[in-house]
Amino acid sequence: MSDQPALQLRDVSRHYVQAGEPLRILRKVNFEIWPGQSVALIAPSGAGKSTLLHLAGLLEHADGGELFICGAATSHMNDKERTALRRDAIGFVYQFHHLLPEFSALENVMMPQLIRGLAKEEAGRRAAELLEYLGLAHRAGHRPAEMSGGEQQRVAIARAVANAPRLLLADEPTGNLDPKTADHVFDALTQLVRATGLAALVATHNMDLARRMDRRVTLEEGQVVELP
Repeated sequence: MSDQPALQLRDVSRHYVQAGEPLRILRKVNFEIWPGQSVALIAPSGAGKSTLLHLAGLLEHADGGELFICGAATSHMNDKERTALRRDAIGFVYQFHHLLPEFSALENVMMPQLIRGLAKEEAGRRAAELLEYLGLAHRAGHRPAEMSGGEQQRVAIARAVANAPRLLLADEPTGNLDPKTADHVFDALTQLVRATGLAALVATHNMDLARRMDRRVTLEEGQVVELP
């Protein structure tokens, strides 16, 4: 295990203003995830799951405290620095795959690498390796509409980790899938986490899948609470 967390929140607070009054979502949260750990985030709607994921993904700013990504403090970073850190260190998987429909599976996985500046040949090689690892080599030339839901979501996972991030954030990644397909996608996700030393925070309502992760946490009264 690394000597520093992939994600660390130190006294992090976040609130919104509703009808002129502050709505406190997170209250001085202390929480960390270490490389190679998969953590299930289980909480009812409105508890703050999306807020926590948005903060961890540097999509929102905390109102107080400090958030670290791989040891780097982020509160005083400007937008350019946050964008660069998000691009290089964080991968995102959503409930819907958000693949680009006009591109093949291979091209979709190549895209974030090309944006980062990797040569086309190298990006293609890495994308092909990831698709093969996830059992999708035979789908590399297929567009999203030609693939099943589970295949599309596995391509989305490959795209999320294409730039070798240290932190993966997933928001209900199996929420649109039937139980058997969800199980297959979840296995692919956890296999990647263990093989690469990636840290993963996965918001899910699927308790069966959550029990198979390294840790389970919930949100209670603005605090992150460990579950058995």
